[in-house]
Parts: sequence; structure tokens; C-alpha cells
Amino acid sequence: MKNIYLVGFMGSGKSTVGKILAEKTGRNFIDIDRLIEEKEGRKIKEIFEKEGENYFRQLEKKYLEDILNTKGYVISTGGGLGANPENMKKMKENGIVIWLDITLNTVLERCKNDEERPLLNQPIEKIKQLFEERKKVYGLAPYRVNVEKKTPVQIVEEILTKIK
Repeated sequence: MKNIYLVGFMGSGKSTVGKILAEKTGRNFIDIDRLIEEKEGRKIKEIFEKEGENYFRQLEKKYLEDILNTKGYVISTGGGLGANPENMKKMKENGIVIWLDITLNTVLERCKNDEERPLLNQPIEKIKQLFEERKKVYGLAPYRVNVEKKTPVQIVEEILTKIK
């Protein structure tokens, strides 16, 4: 049973949708961000503050590499992991990649009080630029699901229809 990788910008619902999708497909669920926090013994925000973004991206890549050799998982990737062309290529070779597409306005609304997202603590122009850059790589995913104004269950049903 192939892995299913969920990619998309922060706040797109990868973790929430991933848990439901795993249950519906009989797969196990892995949230790479939570996996990193567990293995490293600290929050992502702290890793960013102490070691920087590049170090965190190396951790994402390392843990993705471990998962690539498995089967039967739904994997919620961090927003940056799925925006890396090399990671995207590896995920596509190893499983089914689905982009949870969301507007920036919805991201900002969903994440406005979230202190745990270090990349949102910068000027709006920088966030817009990051959003547009990442969309180019997310767009390489074979499947795209617009998540606007849909419940997690509706999103899962759409995913299941697309990948059958």
C-alpha cells in the first residue's frame, strides 16, 4: 500500500485531514513536524530560534528519507518540506502526493493567533512572497484539492475520489 503525502502551506489542514484520511484508508498517520519535535525533544519554534531554518530543513529531509522506505502511511509534511523540489520528486516516486490548496487570506485567518509558526512572524510582504514561491512546487503534485470552505471530511472524500 503506497504512502500518501499531503503537502501545502501552513494552516491548509494537512494534519487534520491526514488523520481522517489514514483512518479511512487503513493506513498509519505520521505528522513530520510532530515526529521532528518528538525525536529532537523540543518544539519547532525552538529549533528555528536556536539552530535556524536551514538546520530545520535538514531535519525535515532526514526524517522524510526514513519514511520513504516505508509503506502504508498517510504523511502530513511540513509546509516547507513539500515546497522543496527535491523532496517533491522523492515523494512522487515513493507514493501519492496531494496538494491541499488554500488562499493566503484563509491561512492568515486560521493562523492569526498561532505563536508556534515562526515563518508567520515576519512582514506580510515576505509571507506573500513565500506563499507564491511554495505554490510553484506544490503545483508539481499529481493531485490538487482546493480546501476553501470545506470540512476536513469533505476534503478526505474528495481525495478518495481522486486517487481511486
